[in-house]
Amino acid sequence: MFFSKIRIQKVGNKDFHIRLCLFYFWRIFVQTKSNMYKQLIRPFLFKFDPEKIHYFTFSFLRKVFKIPGMSGFLKSKYAVEDKRLEREVFGLKFKNPVGLAAGFDKDAKLYKELSGLGFGFVEIGTLTPKPQHGNPKKRLFRLKEDQAIINRMGFNNEGVVAAVERLKKNNGEVLIGGNIGKNKVTPNEKAVEDYQICFEALFPYVDYFVVNVSSPNTPNLRALQDKEPLTNLLNTLKQLNIEKPQPKPILLKIAPDLTDSQLLDIIEIVQTTKIEGVIATNTTISRDGLQSENKEETGGLSGKPLTARSTEVIQFLAEKSNRSFPIIGVGGIHSAKDALDKLEAGASLVQLYTGFIYEGPQLIKDINQAILGK
Repeated sequence: MFFSKIRIQKVGNKDFHIRLCLFYFWRIFVQTKSNMYKQLIRPFLFKFDPEKIHYFTFSFLRKVFKIPGMSGFLKSKYAVEDKRLEREVFGLKFKNPVGLAAGFDKDAKLYKELSGLGFGFVEIGTLTPKPQHGNPKKRLFRLKEDQAIINRMGFNNEGVVAAVERLKKNNGEVLIGGNIGKNKVTPNEKAVEDYQICFEALFPYVDYFVVNVSSPNTPNLRALQDKEPLTNLLNTLKQLNIEKPQPKPILLKIAPDLTDSQLLDIIEIVQTTKIEGVIATNTTISRDGLQSENKEETGGLSGKPLTARSTEVIQFLAEKSNRSFPIIGVGGIHSAKDALDKLEAGASLVQLYTGFIYEGPQLIKDINQAILGK
């Protein structure tokens, strides 16, 4: 299609031709209807291994944004600039309430480019003190029939120090959340130390923190959600925080698999430790109602099957706490309506991950326009 427009000549500049192909590809993409991603791009991407195509997409976007004028062009295509979208939550000013959830840009390699697609904020991580490879491959699976993903990545990341070096280049351009966890080899009894290390290293470079104790892919991590260890962990980080000249918001990311009793404990813990908010929810270990053949793969499930449950958790927390703390809603947002439902249920902000993969950057724009009533 677009290759017919390009005459490849032997000029000895491979990078030039790569960029030229990328330019024509994106010109066709951005000048056609909004479902172009779903009709052409996604079917192509979904022919390949999910993890490999993720890294390919990162490389691809990085090259695209280096093309002169492309950054502004994409911003005009997807970013919705309107003062009415601005939100002030836990003392921070968000240019719009649609963010990118943790797990997509684990190592803070592409936060500026992703922000250029219209996100109001980007959450990096989950980061651990030491680099770790994560779980053995294959560890990422598409469930196309269910519009979902199962992952058992296991906090694969290059370590907090490497991420900090990249975040030094931000200069306040992008509002960044830092999602922190513990290394797999660290026993739960010493988990607090890992969170402290990440907190101290990231503090000058992120706008808020997220304590991740809810991933199902690190052995025994979810045991830290129990009342006593969680209270201890949050109190420790809170104490470190208040000793800083300008403390930063600390949020807790919780699982959708908690019972009502456990959610009431979460409310009590948030109010007791005086952290600033909750992210609801992480991935689920439930497999109810799935149709895809690889539905029994172990790991955390994200995407459409999580839509209703994550909204229920948001509503429960908001109602039972009398909206005493902000909630970031994430889980199964595949349409503007899904996002509006979470905001109506009590979320102050929302985040995308799997919906972004299935629907493309148009989803960001659709949500912001729906909030504006367009």
